[in-house]
Amino acid sequence: MAKNLVIVESPSKSHTIGKYLGKDFKVVSSKGHIRDLATTGKYGLGVDIENGFKPSYVPIKGKSSVIKELKKDVKESDMVYLASDPDREGEAIAWHLKDALGIKDDQYKRVRFNEITKDKVIESVNNPGMIDDNLVKSQETRRILDRIIGFRLSKLLQAKIDAKSAGRVQSVALKLIVDREREILAFVPKEYWTITAHFDKFDADYFYIKDNKQETKLDTEADADKVLDNITNKYVVENVEKKKTKRSSKPPFITSTLQQEASNKLGFSAKKTMSIAQKLYEGIDLGSERAGLITYMRTDSIRLSDEFIGSSLKFIEEKFGEDYKGSVKVSKKKTENVQDAHEAIRPTSILREPDKIKEYLDKDELKLYTLIYKRALASLMADAILDQTTVILDNNGYKFKTTGSIVVFDGYLKIYGDYEEKDEAKLPDFVVGETKITDDVEKKQHFTQPPARYTEASLIRELESLGIGRPSTYATIIDTIRTHGYVVMEDKKFKPLEIGFEATDKLQEFFSKIINVKYTSNMEEELDEIADGKLIWVDVLTKFYDEFEPLVKKAFSEMEKTPAKETGEMCPECGSPLVVRKGKYGEFVACSNYPTCKYIKKDKAEETVLMDCPVCGKGQIVERKTKKGKTFWGCNNYPKCKTASWDKPTGETCPNCGKLLVTDKDGDVKCMECDYIQ
Repeated sequence: MAKNLVIVESPSKSHTIGKYLGKDFKVVSSKGHIRDLATTGKYGLGVDIENGFKPSYVPIKGKSSVIKELKKDVKESDMVYLASDPDREGEAIAWHLKDALGIKDDQYKRVRFNEITKDKVIESVNNPGMIDDNLVKSQETRRILDRIIGFRLSKLLQAKIDAKSAGRVQSVALKLIVDREREILAFVPKEYWTITAHFDKFDADYFYIKDNKQETKLDTEADADKVLDNITNKYVVENVEKKKTKRSSKPPFITSTLQQEASNKLGFSAKKTMSIAQKLYEGIDLGSERAGLITYMRTDSIRLSDEFIGSSLKFIEEKFGEDYKGSVKVSKKKTENVQDAHEAIRPTSILREPDKIKEYLDKDELKLYTLIYKRALASLMADAILDQTTVILDNNGYKFKTTGSIVVFDGYLKIYGDYEEKDEAKLPDFVVGETKITDDVEKKQHFTQPPARYTEASLIRELESLGIGRPSTYATIIDTIRTHGYVVMEDKKFKPLEIGFEATDKLQEFFSKIINVKYTSNMEEELDEIADGKLIWVDVLTKFYDEFEPLVKKAFSEMEKTPAKETGEMCPECGSPLVVRKGKYGEFVACSNYPTCKYIKKDKAEETVLMDCPVCGKGQIVERKTKKGKTFWGCNNYPKCKTASWDKPTGETCPNCGKLLVTDKDGDVKCMECDYIQ
């Protein structure tokens, strides 16, 4: 019997760590969170608002057996090491484990490691700490805030406009998308023209000086024709300016920049990026060993450890030469408004070059690991040096300009060049006073463009710059506004649907004080201050609730209800009009006389039977489509059985809770209800 018990969140993590510790340690997994707020009490919040916002916790569905097994393990151990992730969420999980399992203060140690390698795990176990109560209270406050806002506003929107949900950060993110769309719809394009002279080895663009600034736009075709009428085919070189410029590497990744770069360069969604990063962090079997390949992927610090910097600089010198070693100042800098709890995202060993371990990674894991590896290494390499040339040509008093640049020392581009935009343009030699001849001059009409819709990358960048939410939550926020039908993706950009506009407008009508950028950003700052022990969590919640709840009551009383859309058909049971309603898993047609008449139209022609329903045992799991054509799978015994999923069931059931096993869009097989992953 092991004397020491180590509890981590994931089975994969426990498998990796279990290989590092000796026979005196037993490593088990809680399979994520084991408890959450109940849905009892006032408004189903699971929070006793009248008694200091005291939360009421219950086991997450399917976790009772896990808790029972963990209690048995705790009873058989002398010391328990709580080794959940090294962030606020992980600290909260550690506290819940201690509380739910009845672990005494002298019976546990808190273990945190930023990377899962043998040396770091053993070092952390040998130097344990205790649970940070301030971090726990900060996370608990966030959860209570999100529960109150989410439950109250979601109930409101469901009742008034048949929308699915609202949230503290989710609704602000949706507002950004809606506001941008309205800018686009209101945009009035303006005409302008450009003139380009084409030579054998370069092109030169017309410009003029206005208010001591170079301008290139000509407002009308007449303006362009005036220039063309007054120039000849002779262009005299008036000025040649050459200078050396430096191009510096970017700092190593934090959570948000990793999501942005993986989206832009690899085409990964934020959800996919975080899922793959989790696997790389928790551990990969490398044949002779099992190790975590990257440091913890939820961080907003660009700091790198002295150990990593030292080994990387040595690696750079040996592989590329002394000239390629760069400054380390940027990589150790701590910027404002970051938690700086741990390091930037980096490889756990610079010696694990992507090509040397590619046989152990699948295609997408290799792509993401390579990106992380090269970004961290490049951040410690020398600047690239470019020769930049600007040439001004004069034609009868009209000025034309051409620019070019060439890399004379590649520096960090040696390793990261594949991910940077190629902007080299070599120019021929120019001599001041010489004449260049061409008759190939092109005028072209253009129109100013509206602001671009948000992509995943640009929305994450905007949320981060505004101080809204936390990088670790961005993937979930984006996934929610998509799956709840507020937006669609067009050319990988967010386009709000009608319900997205309506939800935003209704919330702004009644909750503009709460659902806005400044308030949400200030709330993040207050959560940080709770974590630092500078604010009392109950005071923050009281101040919020005293302002929020009167607005909710006013909205329930005064917000107009949007009538359900009629289909033109009549109910076969009571003769009332049939209407389109929105359910948890899409739209359906039902009687407008609900709840007196509970008729729901079932279109059997659209049903593809997948399997018998394992939940109710009476219906069948069928493939269906929403009114907008989105596919989902659900029990045709609805509404008596509400089993349904956006992800396709595998035909098997979960060994933990008996619900459906489904395959998500990343190809992972998991339970639709609990945290089981196959």
